[in-house]
Amino acid sequence: MLKSFPLLDKKVLVPRGKDQAKSFSELVERYGGIPIEIPLIAFRPIEKNQRLQDCLKALDTYDWIIFTSNVTVETFFSFNNEVDTNFPKIAVIGNKTAEVLKDKGLRAEFVPSAYVAEVFVDEFLPYINSSSRVLLPKGNLAREYIARALTEVGAEVDEVVIYETYMPEESRVKLAQMLGDNQLDILTFTSPSTVDHLMDVVKENVLHEQLRNCVIGCIGPITEKKLLGYGLVVHASPEEYTVKEMIKSTIAYLENEEELSK
Repeated sequence: MLKSFPLLDKKVLVPRGKDQAKSFSELVERYGGIPIEIPLIAFRPIEKNQRLQDCLKALDTYDWIIFTSNVTVETFFSFNNEVDTNFPKIAVIGNKTAEVLKDKGLRAEFVPSAYVAEVFVDEFLPYINSSSRVLLPKGNLAREYIARALTEVGAEVDEVVIYETYMPEESRVKLAQMLGDNQLDILTFTSPSTVDHLMDVVKENVLHEQLRNCVIGCIGPITEKKLLGYGLVVHASPEEYTVKEMIKSTIAYLENEEELSK
């Protein structure tokens, strides 16, 4: 039974919002787990401002536009629905982001081999020179690594914040209750922000001890570093930065623990 349903009856935190949680939750259910959807992160567009308007009006002056997530794509096109022949070449991080673009009739000219900023920069630099102009729409908590790295080789990079990241209040209440009652067996994290938001709730409600009972999985080295910075043990952190691989890595950890306990 364990081999067929390695997550049998385990309650798995799905830290995504309603629109993004479906495939994640279905994957957990496929392995016998019980998905608990508590969005640790949500997004809302900023109010349109002069800085944003100026960048949108000057789209045809950029050589590249970089989209780091599907949220960035969706939010950008909520401000700008027009796509013409002068639209810049597009670089993305992640196949999911490329798929969202494809749904809008656009093609990504560049997709890195791994879904992290460091790999993106290493592989994207050959496409950039000192005359390149790059537009980088982003969230308010996004790292500055990409812009800084491209600027260092002479590119002109315009960063523009188009959405802000926050944790829904209802999530704070539900998370505090479920952690307090030891109702979560596996915690999964998809970004550093999801870690920060959960730890805010843990600190506020003094729930550090409850975390010791949880298996922790994450996507990406930056998220793992954030967890370790809080003194947490990371049980699953796959080399491929996808939800599917995170779940598989978590299952491998559980099965190994099962073998050791025999």
